[in-house]
Amino acid sequence: MHVFEPLNRVLFLVLNGTPATPHWLVFAGIFIANDLIWLAPAMLVYLWLTGNGLRRELAVRACCVGFLALGINQLIGMAWYHPRPFVIGLGHAFLAHAPDSSFPSDHVTLLSSLAFTFLLGGERRLGLLALIADLAVAWARVFVGVHFPFDMIGAALVACLAYGLVRPCWNMAGLAATGMLIALYRKLLALPIRRRWLRP
Repeated sequence: MHVFEPLNRVLFLVLNGTPATPHWLVFAGIFIANDLIWLAPAMLVYLWLTGNGLRRELAVRACCVGFLALGINQLIGMAWYHPRPFVIGLGHAFLAHAPDSSFPSDHVTLLSSLAFTFLLGGERRLGLLALIADLAVAWARVFVGVHFPFDMIGAALVACLAYGLVRPCWNMAGLAATGMLIALYRKLLALPIRRRWLRP
């Protein structure tokens, strides 16, 4: 990684905002970096509430991939600390953040996990939406000064790894796990389902 660090820093300075950046762009960058991540749970809830068994199975699989990927990120962070740009005084930070390890980005890891799972699972429109959000957040997290560009590449690779690890396990137990969750959902929300406020 140290071999690529000069390139990582150069790319960061190219993408990072400056005090001369228009205020509207800084505001947009902060919003995307901070708040667009809420699209992830919204997409999962939408897929569950509007879908049949197959779409619900895909939502559960995407959750598993996302949680595993975030767990891998935690292990990477414990094994190897990579300082964030503002910690080493590089560029400009427009967003307050803890000085924990920057590599890889949790935000982009989660969105990449959903994008890959949706696209490979046949949900192309939702997968494309997740991918667009993923790319936007990747740009914004660098723009506001809390991540390096290579943190985003690492996040995508971790998401790919998590998907590859989940897939064989999912082929063995995924449908059964989804069936149990659907049964629990129907039991806990029996009243709104009976009144047709929710799909069974």
